[in-house]
Parts: sequence; C-alpha cells; structure tokens
Amino acid sequence: MTRFMTLDFADGDRAELLGQVAAMARKPYGYVVTPNVDHVIKLMDGRVVEDVYRGAALMICDSRILAHLAKLRGKRLSVYPGSDMTADLLASDHDLTFGVFGPDRAAFDDLVARYPGRRFTFIEAPMLTPGTPEWDAVVKTAAAAEWDVLLACVSFPKQERFAHALRAAGRPFGVTLCVGASVDFLTGRQHRAPKIFQQLSLEWLHRLLSQPKRMFRRYVIEGPAIFGWFVRTEVLGGR
Repeated sequence: MTRFMTLDFADGDRAELLGQVAAMARKPYGYVVTPNVDHVIKLMDGRVVEDVYRGAALMICDSRILAHLAKLRGKRLSVYPGSDMTADLLASDHDLTFGVFGPDRAAFDDLVARYPGRRFTFIEAPMLTPGTPEWDAVVKTAAAAEWDVLLACVSFPKQERFAHALRAAGRPFGVTLCVGASVDFLTGRQHRAPKIFQQLSLEWLHRLLSQPKRMFRRYVIEGPAIFGWFVRTEVLGGR
C-alpha cells in the first residue's frame, strides 16, 4: 500500500492489481473504489461520507495527475483507470458472472453482445435517492442477485454508497467495482481520450473540450483545489 493524501492506494502493476480484484470475487464481500482528482477533493472537503469511501477493500488510483503529485513526494502510485480494469477483467480467462448496475437495458444488451462468452445479470437502476425505501429495495434486490463481480456504473458518490450498502444488506461474497462510465466506454456511448492525451496526462482536457458545459465546473472551477489539498496533507502534514 502507498499512503497518499490520507488514502491507502494499492500497489502493483496492472496484472497484479487485476489478480487481486479477480480474487476478491470469491471471497467475503468487498468493494473497490478508483480515486481520481474529483473524488479526493470531495472526500477532503466533506462532500463524501468518509466511512463509505474508506470502507473499500481496495483503492486503485484512476488519475495520472494524482500519480504526478505523489511523485513530487517520492511516492509511486500505480495508475489503473477503472474503464481499463473493467475491460481487462471482462477479457480475462476468469470464470465470473458479472452484474451490471447503472446502464440501461440497451447498453446492457450491447455489452452482452460484445462479450458473448460471459455471463451477465442485469440489475435495473432507476433514479434513486440514497436512504429512501426505493433505494433500500434496489439494494436488497442487488444483494440477492447472481453475480461475482458487480459493475456499479452510476454517478459518484452514489455508486460508492450503493457498494457500501450491499455489505449492510448482507451480501455474502463477491466484489463491487465502482467504475463510473466504464460500460459507456465499452459500448461506444462515450469515447476515451486519444492515446496521446492519455500519455500526456491530459484526459481531463479532452473531456472538457468534448463536454464543456458538463465538465467546466469540475475541471476549471473545482479541480484546481487538489493542489491546495496536496499542500495541506502532504507538505504541511495535516488537514
């Protein structure tokens, strides 16, 4: 583990991290979060319940920006974007059943068509407010459904709260991956940044240019706060 900005990030190359995730599918229930800059900012300023995020069995860095900041402190973060991890797990030779929570039926059907050798379970994800009876009913349904790996692909931090709630609902085994738009990328509903943007750590810029109205606040107004939190947690050594 590498501790950075108060979080314990998993170490290892992609093969090692993928192996850890796959192994969790056969163990007592746990969930995986994939911290990026937006997640860390909202965690630090209290917009995310810490017990939910820190309750994850594994934290895998989803941000090259975080990795660059860690390097300034002599630390190494293994970057493995959630969308890459999802694609690699689906393409692996593990005999796993995948639950899909978040995408609509059409996206689910496209995913099934893309991976015909895989077993999938569709779990409907209506627009829900955490803590309502409707939310509790969907959690109960998902906890009882057939899956080894659950792809939780709704907005942050709702997907993390859902993953956390499954434990309280008594899910006995399996792993939930909080992986946002991963299924949208796999089915072509959204497109990843070109490789050159990824290599230059400019995926955020590609998303900003592609969806300026949606991403302006996140990347231009809120995003720079990461540098202040970096100084507070890593340079000054306290929150």
